Amino acid sequence: MASGGFFARLRERLGKTRTSLVGGVRRIFAGRDRLDEGVYQELEETLIEADLGVETTLQIVADMRRLVRERGLATPDELYALLKDEMVRLMEGDGRAVTWEAAEGPHVTLIAGVNGSGKTTTAGKLAQKLRERGHSVLLGAADTFRAAACAQLSVWAERTGAEIVREKEGADPAAVAYASVDAAVARGVDNVLIDTAGRLHTKVNLMEELKKIQRVVGRRLPGAPHEVLLVLDATTGQNGLQQAKIFTEALEVTGVVLTKLDGTARGGMAVAIQKQLGIPIVMIGVGESAEDLQPFDARQFIEALFGEGRDEV
Repeated sequence: MASGGFFARLRERLGKTRTSLVGGVRRIFAGRDRLDEGVYQELEETLIEADLGVETTLQIVADMRRLVRERGLATPDELYALLKDEMVRLMEGDGRAVTWEAAEGPHVTLIAGVNGSGKTTTAGKLAQKLRERGHSVLLGAADTFRAAACAQLSVWAERTGAEIVREKEGADPAAVAYASVDAAVARGVDNVLIDTAGRLHTKVNLMEELKKIQRVVGRRLPGAPHEVLLVLDATTGQNGLQQAKIFTEALEVTGVVLTKLDGTARGGMAVAIQKQLGIPIVMIGVGESAEDLQPFDARQFIEALFGEGRDEV
């Protein structure tokens, strides 16, 4: 997350969540000089309202109660600092980052998510960032049930200089994914980004389709896909997490891309993702440009959320 200017943009665009979450926390602590049961109860309510979810909230508050006892903390200021540390701890996961390189052949990434979550745009932004780093890229338009997705991906291919494999509307998505990897192997392409469908109203068929895509890609290139990124729309809050669980039942998801953080007061769901899904956030998006999609850092995210920290240049 150390792109020049991004931290400042992140801090600015988390303003809605900060008003909801941090404003509420500060009101709880205002005028208090000791910790009592009322503080914890109000904190629980505030965290749940900020969309951290009941399970995540209860764990945070329980851990804070324990640490307050163990460390002998006595003031709301100390509790405030402890809250931030606990949120960072929950969000850190395994600290992994996407490498975008494979030992042999192209590095293959499947991009999944509900329609409207920003997955096709995310594929395009990733293509642009990889192209800027000197990587060759091939986009696979495996969302063949939504004509707009293929058209949108074609625009990104033209804009970034990436190659694209697409078929007519209604074509077999797994065949498109296979053809994409096959073409990348033949042409010596560095990275393959495969955009998949997200039609949850046909949940069973969609999940079987995604499983098939994952299988055939691995059949063409052993070890692929090397990454399976699940794109979540932050504005959907806890509903988005419930949708995400459906995808994790079908796919071996390796990381979450959290988008649209600039348009929501529900940014607290970012804290809940690691706890509820057990999958690390690897990238976050706070705007329309490719520069607004950056690798995730838990400590910097919490500092930006609480209106603290500084930009890195």
